[in-house]
Amino acid sequence: MEVKKHWTNTELADVFERIANLMKIQDEMVFKIRAYERAAESLRALGEDASVLAQRGELTQVPGIGKAIAEKIEELLTTGKLGFLERLEQEVPPTLLDLLRIPGVGPRKAALFWKTLHITTLVELEKAAREGRLRSLPGMGEKSEKAILDGIAALAERSQRMTLVRAWSLAHRWLEWLRAQPGVERAEPAGSLRRWKDTVGDLDLVIATRDSVPLMEAFVHHPEVKRVLGQGENKSSVELLDGARIQVWTQPPESFGALWMYATGSKDHNVRMRELAQRQGLSLSERGLTDEEGNLRRIASEEEGYAMLGLAWIPPELREDRGEVDAAREGRLPRLIELQDIRMELHTHSTWSDGAVSIEEMVRAALARGYHAIAITDHSSYMGIVRGMKPEDVLRQREEVEAVRHKFGEQILILHGAEVDIRADGTLDYPDEVLEQLDIVIASLHASLRQPREQITARVLNALRNPHVDILAHPTGRLLPDRAGADLDWGQIYPALQTSGVALEINASPYRLDADDVHVRHAASLGIPIVINTDAHAPVGMDEMVFGVSVARRAWLTAPQVVNTWTREALLEWLKRRGSA
Repeated sequence: MEVKKHWTNTELADVFERIANLMKIQDEMVFKIRAYERAAESLRALGEDASVLAQRGELTQVPGIGKAIAEKIEELLTTGKLGFLERLEQEVPPTLLDLLRIPGVGPRKAALFWKTLHITTLVELEKAAREGRLRSLPGMGEKSEKAILDGIAALAERSQRMTLVRAWSLAHRWLEWLRAQPGVERAEPAGSLRRWKDTVGDLDLVIATRDSVPLMEAFVHHPEVKRVLGQGENKSSVELLDGARIQVWTQPPESFGALWMYATGSKDHNVRMRELAQRQGLSLSERGLTDEEGNLRRIASEEEGYAMLGLAWIPPELREDRGEVDAAREGRLPRLIELQDIRMELHTHSTWSDGAVSIEEMVRAALARGYHAIAITDHSSYMGIVRGMKPEDVLRQREEVEAVRHKFGEQILILHGAEVDIRADGTLDYPDEVLEQLDIVIASLHASLRQPREQITARVLNALRNPHVDILAHPTGRLLPDRAGADLDWGQIYPALQTSGVALEINASPYRLDADDVHVRHAASLGIPIVINTDAHAPVGMDEMVFGVSVARRAWLTAPQVVNTWTREALLEWLKRRGSA
């Protein structure tokens, strides 16, 4: 580890998550592993910089950070390294962590490969799988070998992509730098980031300037640039020290609209737009529209460009060639849901399970965002690693919920719920006599995600048949950018959602965004209620709602199609019909 001048909370959390995973491979005791995982969760959820808390001597006031963990944080902040981690990496090859990114390979299997076949890298694992050396190991077979090879191939494709939260953070930092350069009149995000795709490959940024040459020189010689992939007068591409890739496009201000259109749309959307222009005797490029005589008509704004082709302006999230061009021509584009339409949060966690703050603090966070309803939905106990609630804990928690309700009165509707695991055998983690006492019930998959399609689909269908279940949360269990979700048979899931009336969740965490826009759009077209939840484990987690709204917008959803936009009365009426309230 190199010495760092500043550690972000996320970077500190990554260190403790790394320690936890290495200890899992080492088969360390669960309570020790959980201590580091809890520290990582708390650091990610912090609303204040950990370095500031360290300066004030307040690290141990953060839930999940005791004296020993606080000392390790301070060591990282002051020296840039951690002796405990360095010693651990001498005992357990850190390259084994790469193996955990393959679906179906957990710490036990990674340890098995290491201790029996001396495999410590992805390359060695792939070679062993291709040579058929894995199938003789306990719990392995030919199908397991093939699944590992498929997982390695998928990982190679996905690993070059960034989560939305990382991409937006990187984009804002570079846009700030670009806007400060001489001659730059405007700088904006484009590409898959502006379309809010669930992951982002290359980062595309567009610039309005009349003098691009010095800007391009400054860009390719930036100290964070590792290598130049291409340099031109109007477009340059680089790879940064951390592996991210950025493309910068430029045009003069009078052509900025054409450039922004060109650099934002997907390949298929842009093909459709060029075909539309050609039918009108025009050629569309990043410079503008050119007629058959070669006369260029520049496009200063996107609205102007779409209007020139007889179209309404198309929101960036829809520019995927999924019918948006025809809808824009025929005046059928929906008024997409917006962040300010959200009025409630229905999936949150408190210190009763793995949350960072109390129920009251989560309620205050909801009020601060102008919400009129919140559901407290702590984990059930099936996944012991998250300190879930046992059935008897639910009744005790109810008492605290009632006390908080009394404190806030009519300011906000507080629902007492739970996130209940769909177990590997298909049963729910709480019996019906517990579920019927809750105001709202969320069912979700967390374990055994690599079960065959028929088996894992049957688990979900069984949950949807339970009359107490209200929401199916993060249905596939995927983790972006590297862990694929469960192989569900959506041809059976959709009808079951329709029949049951259970809502399908868009989990707004940028590491989930599950269900995705394709499944959400189809579900909504069938009249299935859609709910957007942040799954917040701390107040700051509620800020991730913007990512969930982006999925809904990509799915063409309007506000009324999303439960979170309803009135309290409509919410309660829906839950009453569901049988939970």
